Amino acid sequence: MHADNKDMHNGKNNVGQKDTRLAKVVRKFDWKRIFFINLGLALFAIVFLSPDWPDAVDPNGQHFVLSQEGKAAVGLFLLAAVWWVFEVVPIGITGITIGVTQALFLIRPAKIAFSDFLDPSVWFIIGSIVIGMSFARTGLTKRMAYKMLLMVGERTSRIYLGSFIMTALLTLIMAHTAVAAAVFPLLMAIYSLYDEDDKPTKFGKGLFIGMAFVAGAGSIITLLGAARGAVALGFYRDITGRDIPFFELSYYMFLIGAVMVPILWGLMMVLFKPEKKTIPGLMERVTTLNAHLGKITKTEKLTLVIVFATIIAMSLRSFIPGLDQINKSAIILVSTILFFVFKILSIKDLEDIPWNIVLLFGGAMSIGFCLWQTGAASWMAIQWLVIFQDANWLIFVLGIAFFVLVMTNLIMNVAAIAISLPVALVLAPYLGVAPEVILFASLVTAGMPFLLLVGAAPNAIAYESRMFTSGQFFVAGIPASILLMIVLAIFVWIIWPAMGMPVTVAAP
Repeated sequence: MHADNKDMHNGKNNVGQKDTRLAKVVRKFDWKRIFFINLGLALFAIVFLSPDWPDAVDPNGQHFVLSQEGKAAVGLFLLAAVWWVFEVVPIGITGITIGVTQALFLIRPAKIAFSDFLDPSVWFIIGSIVIGMSFARTGLTKRMAYKMLLMVGERTSRIYLGSFIMTALLTLIMAHTAVAAAVFPLLMAIYSLYDEDDKPTKFGKGLFIGMAFVAGAGSIITLLGAARGAVALGFYRDITGRDIPFFELSYYMFLIGAVMVPILWGLMMVLFKPEKKTIPGLMERVTTLNAHLGKITKTEKLTLVIVFATIIAMSLRSFIPGLDQINKSAIILVSTILFFVFKILSIKDLEDIPWNIVLLFGGAMSIGFCLWQTGAASWMAIQWLVIFQDANWLIFVLGIAFFVLVMTNLIMNVAAIAISLPVALVLAPYLGVAPEVILFASLVTAGMPFLLLVGAAPNAIAYESRMFTSGQFFVAGIPASILLMIVLAIFVWIIWPAMGMPVTVAAP
């Protein structure tokens, strides 16, 4: 009898242990992740299998048919957006999924879909990352970080501001991708003095998300900040027959870029107010650490020579006719080669390149070209812009800018400009809108994709800090994008006209 009771007791214990283990398994099962994986797949399936969508018709009466491949591209675009925002798999794996899906569903030939992963723009990102690595390996990063901290002091709010101003100033003379790659290890060095465990904190989130946002704000000011400016001016010249000189662009863009930097600083102070107002003892620690670095070494000097020569070579492309034929990716990759030729970097550094980020941008290039080449992007642009063909001129300009803002978060900003500007410039005369204001408003929002990591390389580079998730970046980007549209509206309506920019013309 006692034995039977003991067996029954043991049986109950075993059942209880099994129930406990089962409950733990259920708790460990990530239902949220599974939901968003399936949501992305469901959106793709619904769009792909849906009946034909109506044609887009421009103001001239031309019809744009959305083909089955174009419809599939829209579905893939939705799948990628969901997976990227909610980070259901590593962001680089979502990039690979984009190429694989195009090949499996015959959206584009595999050779074309996967060749986009080696687009020159992707190689430019690799070259920029290597420049950042060279600064970190040689000690230049710490030297620059310590000098900056000695200038701004111990207050975390001033460290935010100093880091953001430095980032914005650098984008005036070099591509924002290269700036982000160079500044990233510097910010990591600064953050190590705030939290030695490198754990995510509000200060860390604000420091790196703010850097990405400000890199975009600074990059709109000159043609050297990003390739999108030169491409947009080329479209503008072809359509209107008028050239926009280098300094005219900077004249109108400088003030709005300069205004956005302190606004973004204030936003970071609200969203990610540092846990500590000051870093006690920072100045003493930095003074000691800076003294231990000693004099600048020959390797550091050589690194600076290579980097500045690269910057000058890329900058001259905007001023010397003929040099613009030399691809900027080829120029920046010369610096990569020289770092290894002179043994500034080693094979270990090559293996440390964050391929997750490279694959992310490979996928971004692939989906961008997919939407463009299948006609889906043009179809979406016309469907959106014709909504505003009878609107007030200000609403029309802001509608165009908003479309570019959304698209540049999802595809290449160059492509976003390419698909929206031609349609907008055709519509503009009928509404009495000057083409200049459309160009500049589009360039502003194309330069500041604050929502998705794929919107710009600085976003993805900041993500490597592991201080925030893609979802947290997206949430922070919503108020940033709203503030951007408010600032742009004020400039379009009041400030740019006061500066002499034509915003309206006589309607035909």
